[in-house]
Amino acid sequence: MRETVTGLVLTFNGERLLEQCLKSLDFCDELLVVDSQSTDRTREIAEKCGARVVVRPWPGPVDQFNFALKEINTAWVVSLDQDEFLTDELRANIEDRLTANEPIAGYYVPRSSFYFNRFMKHSGWYPDYLFRVFRSGKMEVTASGAHYHFNPIGETGKLSGDILHYPYESFRQHMDKINYYAEEGAAALREKGRKGGPARALLHAVMRFVKLYLLKLGFLDGTAGLCNALAGFYYTFQKYIRVEERGKWGDG
Repeated sequence: MRETVTGLVLTFNGERLLEQCLKSLDFCDELLVVDSQSTDRTREIAEKCGARVVVRPWPGPVDQFNFALKEINTAWVVSLDQDEFLTDELRANIEDRLTANEPIAGYYVPRSSFYFNRFMKHSGWYPDYLFRVFRSGKMEVTASGAHYHFNPIGETGKLSGDILHYPYESFRQHMDKINYYAEEGAAALREKGRKGGPARALLHAVMRFVKLYLLKLGFLDGTAGLCNALAGFYYTFQKYIRVEERGKWGDG
């Protein structure tokens, strides 16, 4: 007998792909959307897809996920971001595992992300294994800067089939996110007592470019790989240069 499962999605202005996301989870016994006060059609789309929608201001990823998990009563959870959806292969494999009732905390699944003009196969982007299928109570959420992480509590397995991820609509949106991530990353470095400055910023940025474009074979991803490596250079430079930014600009 298949164990019960909830499909969980946290949202904010996610109308672009939310319907595809939730339809890929429609095998779940419940769909739960926790929305951070969207101003677009996100909640309307979620309700149309049969999801239970809870609206709550964004307190950060750890707090929001912990709140959402307390709303879930099923044995299992499948968690997706609003710009992701399951392939048919992964969906079928998840259903098989829920029927197998294996005594483990959950499963890591590969994620394939689209950037510029292709699904990236190198550049450190694939396979991007994430712990997204887990037993209730067998996952702990942590965060580093602007990024959250699901950490298993117990043994895990792996599933085949991808989560398809469309993180950006344009280069402009990517740059907007880099600006946000760099600010959050700089704050995290400050809290750890790390130093910034031009020399460190440039050194770390060059190392980031070399890692993404050469060591992670980003050059095999063509123009997309080059653009991604340059974006990584820019993000890293911004993060380290902002560590010591406070008070540098004067009072206006």
